[in-house]
Amino acid sequence: MSAAMLLAGCSSDPLAEQYREGSGKNYIAGDGTVSEFAPDGRGEPVSFAGDTVDGGTFDSADALGDVTVVNFWYASCAPCRAEAPILQDVHEAYPDDVTFVGVNVRDQAGTARPFEEDFGITYPSILDADQGLVQYAFAGQVPAAAVPTTLVLDREGRVAARILGQIQDESILDTIVGDLVAEGT
Repeated sequence: MSAAMLLAGCSSDPLAEQYREGSGKNYIAGDGTVSEFAPDGRGEPVSFAGDTVDGGTFDSADALGDVTVVNFWYASCAPCRAEAPILQDVHEAYPDDVTFVGVNVRDQAGTARPFEEDFGITYPSILDADQGLVQYAFAGQVPAAAVPTTLVLDREGRVAARILGQIQDESILDTIVGDLVAEGT
């Protein structure tokens, strides 16, 4: 009986269903589900670092004290392309107190750079395709194959919110970021 319940529970997981369908789209998309975590349920701060598309480096330790938006993406991901303008708009709306960083999970700089130029992305993106160290740092918070996923970290570097899949509306991310900025004042 418990085995049947366990199997039934797995069959209702939309990410598992996408994997099993074998559509060949080369990604598993989330459904835009937003999860927010109260301060006492945020877990430990997440530390991560990596080389960026522009040849620099990004270290999450440098963002402590700011709200940090971390977006997992890659250039040929259709939902990533659709949400790129939203991320850039919210980035521009919070010039102080908020750090944005992308995490490119599949591309090298030569592929990622044109994406950033085409969409006017002005915040850095870590290249994480080769070693997956940033993805690994968030392994407990991010389903490994769900792209895009956007995490919003509080000022202590703890995951305060997760958007699993494409951000459907700018107001969603703007509200989450605004609430976290206000939380720290």
